[in-house]
Amino acid sequence: MKKTIITVVGKDTVGIIAKVCTYLANNRVNILDISQTIVQDYFNMMMIVDMNDSSKPFGDIADELAQIGEEIGVIVKCQREEIFEKMHRI
Repeated sequence: MKKTIITVVGKDTVGIIAKVCTYLANNRVNILDISQTIVQDYFNMMMIVDMNDSSKPFGDIADELAQIGEEIGVIVKCQREEIFEKMHRI
C-alpha cells in the first residue's frame, strides 16, 4: 500500500473538504483516515490516503493538490508515509 499523509491548513471557508475530497475521488485516491478541526477561524485537516489505484504519480498529485489549495486559500502538503514517519520520529 502506498500511503500518503495530506495536510490542509488555512483560514476556514466553505468547501475546503469538498474540493480536496472530490479531487482525490476523481484520481482514485482512497481516504483511509481523516481528522479535521477548526480553531477559531483556522481550518486544519490531516488525511492518510492510499494511492495504489491512482494512475498519476505522487508528484503530480502533490502539485495539483497544492494548486487547489492556492485557489481556495489554504496550504495543502503531501508527504509519503515513510518520509513523514522518519521526520517525526523522536
